[in-house]
Amino acid sequence: MEMDAELKSKILNTGTSLVSIVCKEGIVMASDRQVTGGQSLVMDKNFQKTNPINDYLVISFAGQVSGAQRLVKIIAAELKLKELRTRVRPSVQQSANLVAAVAYSGIRQPSMVPDIVDTFVGGFNEDGSTELYQVGADGSLLKVKDYLADGSGMVYILGLLERQYKKGMSIDEGVKLAVEAIKSSTQRDVFSGHGIDVYTITKDGIKKVVDQDILPDYKESKK
Repeated sequence: MEMDAELKSKILNTGTSLVSIVCKEGIVMASDRQVTGGQSLVMDKNFQKTNPINDYLVISFAGQVSGAQRLVKIIAAELKLKELRTRVRPSVQQSANLVAAVAYSGIRQPSMVPDIVDTFVGGFNEDGSTELYQVGADGSLLKVKDYLADGSGMVYILGLLERQYKKGMSIDEGVKLAVEAIKSSTQRDVFSGHGIDVYTITKDGIKKVVDQDILPDYKESKK
């Protein structure tokens, strides 16, 4: 079943480039930093869209900033409460299901401004295995087995990933591919840019491996 056309349209127009790649040793998650207001104004040049929310889970989001910030706070708190109640750390799948439930509830409840957020959820389980999921703004849940992109830059990214992704690629190869994917989208998508953040998720934990600014380079024209 397809996501509602209006929801999909709003996600693609919010101005974001997200990339998530499944590698041999784990997962790579990357995003740009630009926040766009409407169709013509850059509101923020340094907003991090990929964030660890605890020591085993990373979330990337495309959509409304307020909805994304609310979602991250709710999920971090709920996962901590669940761990305290059960004395067992939630799995990545359980965490993704929680994100999906919150997304479904938020979009179905009557509201003047419903939360519209597309999300990637990646993490590692206590046994060292890693998992990656996509949660749609409508609460849909999809396990990602190779790679996926999201946001307005998605159309510029998927073609690159389709040609260059290799099953079983290393984490280092995945990081390089993610950086190239974000650079490709920021060259053509007017709603993405200004920086690149890349995280790796392996059995050894979560690491931020790329923290780059994308700055304009003004040069004299060659006559």
